[in-house]
Amino acid sequence: MNRREALSSVALLLGGTILGAEAFLSGCKTASKDAIAFTPTDIELLSEIAETILPATTTPGAKDAKVGEFMAVIVKDCYTPEESKAFTEGMKKIEEAAKTKHGTSFVASTKEQRHDLLVTLDSEAKAVQKNLKEKEMPHYFAMMKQLTLWGFFTSEVGATKALRYVAVPGKYDGNFPYKKGDRAWATS
Repeated sequence: MNRREALSSVALLLGGTILGAEAFLSGCKTASKDAIAFTPTDIELLSEIAETILPATTTPGAKDAKVGEFMAVIVKDCYTPEESKAFTEGMKKIEEAAKTKHGTSFVASTKEQRHDLLVTLDSEAKAVQKNLKEKEMPHYFAMMKQLTLWGFFTSEVGATKALRYVAVPGKYDGNFPYKKGDRAWATS
């Protein structure tokens, strides 16, 4: 699967476009000296957010695909300064919300507390999306959710363990029978 196909697939899953995708396709620039630097604590937070969105079940989760590290690279190298700022401010808002609601950091919260907090943020992001005007910045949680799905489903783990993967596929069959519960196909 090439980058363009992967981004198109993830964009379809998300119902729209992906921030930073244009820069990614054209080749991200090396980060400037003013670029955001993510600490190991930041990456741990991003990993926990991603794992809450896509937890390990019978298939690997977002942590197995190192989605937290992926998000840090894309935000640092591919996002505009405005997008990077919105994203990092969103990380701070999640930490503040966890401390206010649960009295502890997001990482130290229970799985249920993390889930409940992100469900609330997802509802908030969907409400913002409905009224979003062109050129306006999307909700920070929508950005995190996009990067989580993009990072996971374009990773080796996501493509081969969560999706059905055939390295050398056969002919195209547009009428292939689908059984409820079947995993989607990954292409190479």
